[in-house]
Amino acid sequence: MIAGLDEAGRGALAGPVVAAAVIFPAPSPQLLKKLCDVNDSKQLTTRKREEQFEIIVDTALSFGVGMRSAQAVDRSGIISATKQAMLDALRNLDLSPEYLLIDGRICLSQSPLPQQSIIRGDGKSLSIAAASIIAKVSRDRMMIALDSEYPEYGFAQNKGYGTEYHRKTIERLGPTPMHRLTFAPMRAALF
Repeated sequence: MIAGLDEAGRGALAGPVVAAAVIFPAPSPQLLKKLCDVNDSKQLTTRKREEQFEIIVDTALSFGVGMRSAQAVDRSGIISATKQAMLDALRNLDLSPEYLLIDGRICLSQSPLPQQSIIRGDGKSLSIAAASIIAKVSRDRMMIALDSEYPEYGFAQNKGYGTEYHRKTIERLGPTPMHRLTFAPMRAALF
């Protein structure tokens, strides 16, 4: 039982960092055919990510999502918040994995499970790629929902990332409670 883990939103100026864990059944030709378009979420269009999200949810034995708010990122730092979101994603699985494959250089020392960090793992492991899609789509949906609360900031389009429009709006209107005040671009915009 291998769980792949990845995150979305580490570099954003606003919104949560979201992590996902995905466990697939044992590989079979039918499974691999069904999941043939699963890839690193950054390599897929929004429409393709949404399509793959539904296929992953229908195919996975279990998936879990965890998140940490902008305030948690400010309190503990992005790496610690990412690790906590990943641990939450693991806790939200319906099944207990026996091994973890984690995108990047992250090590979950708080988990007793054997694990391997894989740089660019979302392009090398099906379960990590699936986790990247679940995390990205889940976070994007949260940011689209926040757009109605803070329409001036364009969260539905920029998803909280530091686009020129988003940065200029921060300079003009200041931050919202959804912004990460400790991030360097935010500090520069505020002072």
